[in-house]
Amino acid sequence: MSATSKLIAQDEWVDYVLIKDKGVMSVSLDLKLDLIKPNYRNLLVVGTKFSKCLKNGFPTEDGLNDIYRFSDSISVVVDKITPNRLAGFITYQCMAFDVFYVKDTIGLRNEITHLVKENFNPNLTYIEIKKDKSWDYYGNYLYPRDFSSEFLIDQNYLHDLVLQGDDLKGARKVNHWVYFKSVEKRNQFGSRLKKLKFSLDSIAYKKDRSFPYELTVSRQDSIDPVSIYNLTTMLQLLSETMNAKYDGWSTEVKIKD
Repeated sequence: MSATSKLIAQDEWVDYVLIKDKGVMSVSLDLKLDLIKPNYRNLLVVGTKFSKCLKNGFPTEDGLNDIYRFSDSISVVVDKITPNRLAGFITYQCMAFDVFYVKDTIGLRNEITHLVKENFNPNLTYIEIKKDKSWDYYGNYLYPRDFSSEFLIDQNYLHDLVLQGDDLKGARKVNHWVYFKSVEKRNQFGSRLKKLKFSLDSIAYKKDRSFPYELTVSRQDSIDPVSIYNLTTMLQLLSETMNAKYDGWSTEVKIKD
């Protein structure tokens, strides 16, 4: 396990997004399970399709309430039948999935099916139960392949964009902020970025900061998870060569037509 995940494990839950064939997928996982996994060798995935969703496949506020009601009901049933651990959530294309690891599976499918028939639409429900002694689903499907503090910072903002209806597609203006200890370093940095086709949008002096000389730059870029991670990593590394502080990015929400 990486040092980053050990440090962040105290927060327990992490959200991130990734691009799949049909659009954006959101994953929430219990990061603490990467440190200590209970001896539950069975995987349970229960999902439902929701009608109240945005054009990017994510739920509206009312859709979220429907998902919470479904998830809470499933958790009550699972808790009654067997010791378990909720490992994560997945949201994709107007469907939401709860991912559990459970100790026993006897009667589990029947009880969940009964609950769904009584309270929800069975035709819109997905149930999968299978052996997973090595927690392969958690490690290979829920856990992010690239995991660093920079990755998580980008992901927090991407997740907010997706919840507002953004599908993260297409290039758009992306703004960045960098802070310096001297005007000379700021000018050198700006010159290097101009060669990379960045626009130098504004400068400012923030006397209350240890790095008081601000530079705001922008460029047309893609913001899918891989592209924005590569971009911010490049700017972070370039800032370090100037003894500067890269302070993040922003962009406008683009709603799918």
